[in-house]
Amino acid sequence: MMKKGKHKLTLDRPATYQIKVPGHFGQNWSEWPREMTVSTESDEDNLPVTILMGTFDQAALHGLLRHLYSLGIPLISVNYVE
Repeated sequence: MMKKGKHKLTLDRPATYQIKVPGHFGQNWSEWPREMTVSTESDEDNLPVTILMGTFDQAALHGLLRHLYSLGIPLISVNYVE
């Protein structure tokens, strides 16, 4: 059973997501949406991981994931951030 809380995920309500992909992609790489932040960290093998963080509705999130797929960029993780 789902708990009722302040923030309910819906298809049309924007929510904040964190997406991790392998490699180093700068803030200006490709055409990231302006409202998304791009940062880089290292994984346990000291390899670069790019972190994309932004607030999107479900349609925009799926569009971004399709765009990453079309560029051949694999996903490490996609997380909802409360």
